[in-house]
Amino acid sequence: MFTGIVEELGEAVRLDWHGDAGVLVVRCAEVTVDSGPGDSVAVNGVCLTVVEVTTDGFTADVMKETFERSTLGGLMPEEPVNLERAATLSTRLGGHIVQGHVDGVGTVLSRTAGTRWDDLTIALPPELARYVIEKGSIAVDGVSLTVVSVVDHPPAFTVSLIPTTMERTTLGRVAAGHLVNLEVDVIAKYVERLASGVPS
Repeated sequence: MFTGIVEELGEAVRLDWHGDAGVLVVRCAEVTVDSGPGDSVAVNGVCLTVVEVTTDGFTADVMKETFERSTLGGLMPEEPVNLERAATLSTRLGGHIVQGHVDGVGTVLSRTAGTRWDDLTIALPPELARYVIEKGSIAVDGVSLTVVSVVDHPPAFTVSLIPTTMERTTLGRVAAGHLVNLEVDVIAKYVERLASGVPS
């Protein structure tokens, strides 16, 4: 589990393909201080398992399912990535409950600069729209954000980025047309399942 509070901006070194799977090499400093093989690290909101800790980062296996549901397959060398270690029982929940299981890919429709913050409007897959509500939580590339407003047709939502978010995460660089990983609030999915009356 994660909280959506990015700890470090790392860098994608390369992606070594092995058929339809791959090994991602990430350059970083902070998240590997107390991490080892088998530990979880969220990379742009995708939970990956550390295979090896290197002198300047770590490697992680990425399977076909992950490539199909996220933007990791399109990472370019030296591209910045949001990194967060898995939460512990003593972690402050500064964001919201984030699993690192990406639900789909969204497209940035627009970026509007404000005096102290920027607004991003992001299109999302129609099947995820019912989980996104005004003032609710959503993870965008692993960043915990509050939904400012929602548009139903076509489905989209707007979030505001404070200066800290723009400085410390990849969202400070995204522009219209950029693809982002989306994870909706898992509590909403559980509630929907329970309300449907489908037996477990």
